[in-house]
Parts: sequence; structure tokens; C-alpha cells
Amino acid sequence: MKIAIPLLLAVYYALHQDFWNWTAARPLAFGFLPAGLLYHGLYTVGCAALMALLVRCLWPADLEAWAERKPEE
Repeated sequence: MKIAIPLLLAVYYALHQDFWNWTAARPLAFGFLPAGLLYHGLYTVGCAALMALLVRCLWPADLEAWAERKPEE
């Protein structure tokens, strides 16, 4: 997991540079949506899923314990 997550982040970073859709106005998805806009919509959904994976796998548990600890008086 320690190698897979940074690799996945690098792949997502590379996919964000969608140079193949810069000049493509056609075909339209669903009859009205340009290909670049559809790509970025799907990319955003993928980013949200990647962020959920990052939080689930890499969130420090001791941070939760520290935040829930009551201040000592």
C-alpha cells in the first residue's frame, strides 16, 4: 500500500494534464456535453474516490485520539 498510493497519486496527476481533449469539440456526450467537460467531470469523481481511499488508509489514528481527549484541568 505504501507504494501503490503514491503511484496512484502520480497517475492521477498525469491524467489531469489531458492534452488530448484540448482541441476536441466533438463528439458531444449525451448530445450536449463536450468531451473535455465529461472527462473532467469523471476525473473529479475519481479524485473524490481517491481522497476517500487516502483518508481511509492513511489517516493517523493517534490524531483522532488526541482530538477526542478531554483537556486536563
